[in-house]
Amino acid sequence: MSYIAPVEDIMFTLNEVAGLDRAITKGLYVDISTDLVAQVLEEAGRFANEKIAPINRQGDEVGVRLESDNVAMPPGWKTIYQAWTEAGWNGLSCDPDFGGQGLPHLVQAACTEIWNSASMAFALGPLLTSGAVEAIAAHGSSTLKQQYLVNLVSGAWMGTMNLTEAHAGSDLSTIRTRAEPQGDGTYRVTGQKIFITYGEHDLTDNIIHLVLARLPGAPVGTRGISLFLVPKILPDGARNDVHCGGLEHKLGIHASPTCTMNFGDKGGATGWLIGEENCGLACMFTMMNNARLAMGLQGVGIAERAFQKALGFARERRQGRVAGSMTAATIIEHPDIRRMLLVMKSKIHAARGICYLTAAAIDAGHLASDDEAKRRASEKASLLTPVAKAYGSDIGCEVASLGLQVHGGMGFIEETGAAQHMRDARIAPIYEGTNGIQAIDLVMRKLSLSGGEAVAGIITEIRLNASALAASNSTDLVTIGLGLQDACLTFEETTNFLLLAAASKATDDALSGATAYLTMFGHTLGLSTLGTSALAAHAEIRRGADPARHQGRIALARFFADQIAVEVDGLGRAIVTASDAQQGAEFALAS
Repeated sequence: MSYIAPVEDIMFTLNEVAGLDRAITKGLYVDISTDLVAQVLEEAGRFANEKIAPINRQGDEVGVRLESDNVAMPPGWKTIYQAWTEAGWNGLSCDPDFGGQGLPHLVQAACTEIWNSASMAFALGPLLTSGAVEAIAAHGSSTLKQQYLVNLVSGAWMGTMNLTEAHAGSDLSTIRTRAEPQGDGTYRVTGQKIFITYGEHDLTDNIIHLVLARLPGAPVGTRGISLFLVPKILPDGARNDVHCGGLEHKLGIHASPTCTMNFGDKGGATGWLIGEENCGLACMFTMMNNARLAMGLQGVGIAERAFQKALGFARERRQGRVAGSMTAATIIEHPDIRRMLLVMKSKIHAARGICYLTAAAIDAGHLASDDEAKRRASEKASLLTPVAKAYGSDIGCEVASLGLQVHGGMGFIEETGAAQHMRDARIAPIYEGTNGIQAIDLVMRKLSLSGGEAVAGIITEIRLNASALAASNSTDLVTIGLGLQDACLTFEETTNFLLLAAASKATDDALSGATAYLTMFGHTLGLSTLGTSALAAHAEIRRGADPARHQGRIALARFFADQIAVEVDGLGRAIVTASDAQQGAEFALAS
């Protein structure tokens, strides 16, 4: 088995957790129906299953090749990419004025999961193009929009994001790439960028680079950064002075070209300013925030594929005997294998729910009926984005690792394919802002939005969900609800501790426990989303639906409550003692 898109699970989460059907009923999403969305996802799943998933292994084995300053993709990839763009997938949520389909970001998020399950290396290119479209649409001049968006939206051209430099890493305040105004509205861009995803390839004739650089006399630090559009091919058809200087040899995603890009080796690359001078970081964050949600969805996607592979293997592999039997058992009959598989599946469903909630909040931030509702939704999206990115990508690594463990020694052998999922997943907690940076962003910036109003709203939603579960007439739902109440209480107390620490400038107290807090946030909100699914599943069963289709959702939530969310209490203690626990670190680490 390669991969089968879990369309039923995705649709259930879209409707019951992210509120797709309710949003349609209220008029937030117009000109679509749940039936239409289901049809879109069925077709996305078919394309992923039949076209993209089969090339994933070959892409990993063959990789990409640097030929002079051109990059050759694996055989067959260009054909699949062209078929994908011709089917309209690249412009799914883009503005119809530029050839897009105008579907909600929530639907785009579901498809992003599917593409990444099929092949994370394939999905990365369109992901960067989507970010370039967003940045140009939000900040570009009307001329740049007219000149570039139609081809980017269609996928005829692809886009990139050029931030990182060798000496700077995640610290963009020290970038050295320069942009000199030429007096005709263009700029001469010179410098070098590293780790540029899809910086060069042969899938499209043109590649549109979005590049952070400094203007002459710009302020120091991040206040002096501007954003420039630098195409590989200029509007007159000439080759621009931007070239791939090398390819990185990576642990995973071998079919995704990660390039060193040289701007101006022959005098300077021609570029155009996007947005205002020295405001480039704000423009770039238009790309990065949605890209961070996509990183969480990458984790969910790769975890889903790793789970499917492990489950299939566990149902077929015979090893050992279970009590009372004299014949070899399939390994899924062993309790520890079942435990690993349940950890994998429950965390996938929890992270999926968090990511879809984030996408729904992004939509509401744009589409809500009044400015106040838009503000609240935008702040909710800002609060949830670092959680979605970090929790989703962390579980991607954990689930892929467990998938390898389920395979045993066969998982450590490349031929089974389990190792590729683990290798591919490992980058997601690192790029687009490491998960440590996400934790800092969450604790030092996002918790205090509107004086803590945004996080207080999340806590209220969780508490109401816990009460509904605890008031049920189902033993399983009551148990889930009580577990959620306990987790929510610790989460609220710890949130207040960190808000106070940040407000009183007790930075060590706030930062030392930031990563543990992000995990706590994910466990608590994840259990809430699973509880929502369990409530909906219970209601479906009472209405006469087939119990076999829905009882599993209740069982997953019960398992998560009993086996995963119980960690929240310990995380709470770790967070409030984290700064003290690090005292003497210089001595402990010196030995």
